[in-house]
Amino acid sequence: MEYQVIWFVLWGLLWAVYFMTDGFDLGVGILLPVLGGDDTDRGVMLHTIGPVWDGNEVWLVTAGGATFAAFPGVYALLFSTLYTPLLLVLFALIVRGAGIEFRGKGTTESWKRRWDTAVSISSTLIAFLFGITFGNLFFGLPINADGYQGGVAGLLNLYGILTGLLFLLLFSVHGALWLAWKTEGALAARAADFAGKAWAALAVFLFLFLFYTASTTGLDRNFTAFPILLGFPLAALAALAGIRFFMGRGRFLGAFLASCAAVLLTVATGLAGLYPNLVPSRLDPAFSATVFNASSSPYTLKIMTVVALVFVPIVIAYQVWVYRVFRHRVSASELAKDEDGY
Repeated sequence: MEYQVIWFVLWGLLWAVYFMTDGFDLGVGILLPVLGGDDTDRGVMLHTIGPVWDGNEVWLVTAGGATFAAFPGVYALLFSTLYTPLLLVLFALIVRGAGIEFRGKGTTESWKRRWDTAVSISSTLIAFLFGITFGNLFFGLPINADGYQGGVAGLLNLYGILTGLLFLLLFSVHGALWLAWKTEGALAARAADFAGKAWAALAVFLFLFLFYTASTTGLDRNFTAFPILLGFPLAALAALAGIRFFMGRGRFLGAFLASCAAVLLTVATGLAGLYPNLVPSRLDPAFSATVFNASSSPYTLKIMTVVALVFVPIVIAYQVWVYRVFRHRVSASELAKDEDGY
């Protein structure tokens, strides 16, 4: 197998794992004003992600670094065509991190509420803007010999907006299931109830979105040519059904793991349809950035493969250890003992 193909798979996997892990963090932030009945509830919600949210963002750094090193042409093209949404994502990531860390540094209700609002708005923006970004990649950009032929407003096309809404729904369900598993009492009950209602909306939206994708984008070509790839969307739908199955039995860890699979497989479905393109041109396929014309040299990719084989398992082992250490549920009484003051 060529190294360009290997790194397309690794590149896609890194992005999918990022959305799977940081997705529930973003979901918790999105749901702060929805499920956080009072200051204590909001503190508990943030405490559930406190030990893991920054570790989850390691996958974003890794995915961005892999894009720069493996496909420098794509990295340059993305930050010239999608500069505004990606810059807004960066600002929102900064605000979210500051909000999570600074919330507990003050004692007044107004101080905490302002940072809660900042975390919620920034989490919503990150999810929606990443959806806009990947939606435009799936839809294709107006690129020709003279470069990008669109503006910021052109990125707000119907397909991009719908992909942004899909990310919001997907991460909201993901975050609600995390809270239903990690919290207790009335908060856990509200999270479970929200997850059930949002799941129904997500199921309908996802079915309609898949049909719209097939009729609007060129992502269906690979699935027609290689029917084995249909395993990705079918597995994603099976994972979606698994969420409902486990929720109906009150097994929220199982439902959360099914949600992890649904996020992972939904992203994998889009990327499987995208190959070999990375940034497809809507105007002329000859101007698309692909894994072959926008990659680094084979020698560079070979070295990167060795580095990835050494360090990625270390990152995975570290994260498994962190999740194991902080696997217990979070309660209001535990929050009162926390020195970080979430």
